[in-house]
Amino acid sequence: MIYFLKKKHIMNKFISTFLVCCCFFIFANPSYSAGEAEKIKDFEFSFEGPFGTYDRNQLQRGLQVYTEVCAGCHGMKQVAFRTLGDPGGPELEPKQVKAYAAQYEIYDSETDDYRDGKPSDKFPVSGVENAPDLSLIAKARAGFHGPYGTGINQLIKGMGGPEYIVNLLAGFTGEEKEQAGVTLYENKYYPGKWIGMAQPLWGDDVEYIDGTEATIEQQAKDVAAFLMWAAEPKLNARKEFGFTAASYLIVLALLLYFTNKKIWANVKRKQV
Repeated sequence: MIYFLKKKHIMNKFISTFLVCCCFFIFANPSYSAGEAEKIKDFEFSFEGPFGTYDRNQLQRGLQVYTEVCAGCHGMKQVAFRTLGDPGGPELEPKQVKAYAAQYEIYDSETDDYRDGKPSDKFPVSGVENAPDLSLIAKARAGFHGPYGTGINQLIKGMGGPEYIVNLLAGFTGEEKEQAGVTLYENKYYPGKWIGMAQPLWGDDVEYIDGTEATIEQQAKDVAAFLMWAAEPKLNARKEFGFTAASYLIVLALLLYFTNKKIWANVKRKQV
C-alpha cells in the first residue's frame, strides 16, 4: 500500500511538472504574447548560402547610407577605415579610403587634440550615449527563431541579423507616444513594438551614385548588407577556404578508399 501511494505521488509530481512546462512554452513564447513584434520577413542577400559573396556595389551603397543617415548617432569602433579598400568589401580605391577617413575628426591621445582621420584609424564611437555601436550588430541580432525558441529556423535560414535590420528600419508605423518623459516610436518588428529611435529612413534619403532608386526597403537592404560586412569582413575568404578544404578532403577520402581496397585485395582473395 505504501509503495502504491509513493508511486502515485511520483506520477502526480511528473504530471504537474509536465503541465508547467507546457504552459511555459505556450505562454512564454513571443508569438503568443500580447503586443509582441511581428515575425521577421526573409530577404535574399547575395552573400547567403555556401557560395554566396558580397555585392561590392551594394556595400558601397550601404556605406553611403551609413555615412549620410546612421553615422550621426551610431559608431563602428571595431572597424578600421583601411578595410574599406580590402578585397571582398566595398573595395574603395586607396585615395578614396584616404579621403573618406579625412571626413572624420579623430581624437589623438598623443597630441591631446583632434585631427583628420587616417586610413589606419577606426570609425568613431557612437555620438549618442544610448545609441548602440553597429560594428557587430548584424551578428548580434537574431531575426529567425523557433519553433518555441529552439533555433531550428536558424539552421535553415541562418541567424537573420541582416533581415532583422531591414525589417526594423522599414517597420515604423508613424505612431508616437510619450512614456516617462521619453518619446517612443511604434515599430512592428521591435520587441514590445515601441522603440526610442525615431524613423531614420523615409525614402530618397540619399542619392545613390550608381542611380539606384533609394526606396526605404532598398536603403535598408543596402545598409544591412554593409553592416553584415562590417561584422564579418572575411566572409568571402572563409567560404573560399572552406570550399578548398572540402575539395581536398573529398580527394583524400577517395585516395584512402582505393588504397585500402588495393592493399587488402590479396587477403580477400585468399579468404574466398
